[in-house]
Amino acid sequence: MFFVDTLEFEGLGNRSYLAGGPRAAIVVDPQRDVDQVIAAAARRGVRIAYVVETHVHNDYVTGGLELARLTGARYLVPAAAHVSYARTPVADGDTVEVEAHLALRAIATPGHTPHHTSYVLEEDGRAVAVFTGGSLLIGSVGRPDLVEPRLTEQLARAQHASAHRLADDLDDAVPVLPTHGFGSFCSSSQAEGEATTIGKERASNDVFTLEADAFVARTLAGLEDVPAYYAHMGPANATGPAPVDLTPPEPADAAQIAERLAAGEWVVDLRSRVAFADGHVAGAFNFEGEGKLATYLAWLIPWGKPVTLLAETSAQIAAAQRELVRVGIDRPAAAATGEPSGWVPAGEQPAAFPRAAFAGLAAARERGERMVVLDVRRDSERAKGQIEGSVHIPIHELHGRLGEVPAGTVWVHCAGGMRAAIAASLLDASGRRVVAVDDGFEAAVDAGLTVTRPVAGGGHVRAGLPTADGGDQGGRTV
Repeated sequence: MFFVDTLEFEGLGNRSYLAGGPRAAIVVDPQRDVDQVIAAAARRGVRIAYVVETHVHNDYVTGGLELARLTGARYLVPAAAHVSYARTPVADGDTVEVEAHLALRAIATPGHTPHHTSYVLEEDGRAVAVFTGGSLLIGSVGRPDLVEPRLTEQLARAQHASAHRLADDLDDAVPVLPTHGFGSFCSSSQAEGEATTIGKERASNDVFTLEADAFVARTLAGLEDVPAYYAHMGPANATGPAPVDLTPPEPADAAQIAERLAAGEWVVDLRSRVAFADGHVAGAFNFEGEGKLATYLAWLIPWGKPVTLLAETSAQIAAAQRELVRVGIDRPAAAATGEPSGWVPAGEQPAAFPRAAFAGLAAARERGERMVVLDVRRDSERAKGQIEGSVHIPIHELHGRLGEVPAGTVWVHCAGGMRAAIAASLLDASGRRVVAVDDGFEAAVDAGLTVTRPVAGGGHVRAGLPTADGGDQGGRTV
């Protein structure tokens, strides 16, 4: 009997897999902190025989090379991938035996990258699962624009052909096990649901329900901005990542924190946005450890900038370290635990700023307060509805565009509160008066704020907010 264990990495929106039989196993697309994979194999009592990459990843640093070194496993990498280390190159149709009755077969599925390869797990010659990496995802496909802009349309067409090849090769009941699609920006859209099969995708995924030209047009139209740190992931993975060091960082006291801030280093407070707003080190930035820490910190921070981490406990520091090494932020310069009163010099008080709901924003407008409403959502989110008169700077651009925010108290919002908290901390650190709107955007309508939507040819219409499925709330106008 075979097994498949899923290892979820919610912060990056990815999955890795441990699969095999009673004695031997494979690991597909491992993250960089491989101790978790080794522990999972130990619990199963299996030897890791193969470490398998579906492609050279753009959104995280792989642990494949180190895992193969530690376990003695063969490292399978698509033959067309340009890498500078020894590996076992895999081409379309290659098959390896995992153990008796269990084999792994490679299927070339270009699209997410030119060399992308999926792998079919077969028991006695019958397909029992397919590991699709960034090819066929749950309700979507991997985005085709991460390699080279001039190849984007060509790779989108390749995604369509690759998905159809998988569907033609495999029975409808075969489980589809992708790496991306659970929050990763490597997906052209996000997964709806936790599990799928070839048959389910055939019935509902655009890659099957649309002919090639229409699919390509829709895919290209829906592409979002690429996180800045992706530019560093591919080269790191092609060169061969170094082993990680997860030992505790050097401790920092209040004086050292102040020195690091004065030197222009980043001091990152991992506490909740509620706790940060109530009291924090002036100049620190708030990236919640429970949010998408790695994605947004790596996206916003100047690459290579030293970072000091602040948290309530050493366990929170350790969890953040683990998240950050996955995107190439290898060692914090320092860390401190406790609370803000212990992080500021003696005699000084922590800084603070208010939080509010959209109802508070509406009330402040009614009172005629001088304010700026700053929307830090992505372009695609804003296109579905925006507060009339608001300024728009996406969160990943804000640090470099702070000077464009007009004068006045800045009421900053996103879709739910997390990105608004990051933005509020950036503004607060720059000396601006700020209010963080910690509320779901759908509450803006109920608060009495005018929400508009841009229309083709210029101008805006007043419209109801989009619901989760993309439609308006009953056609309601405000």
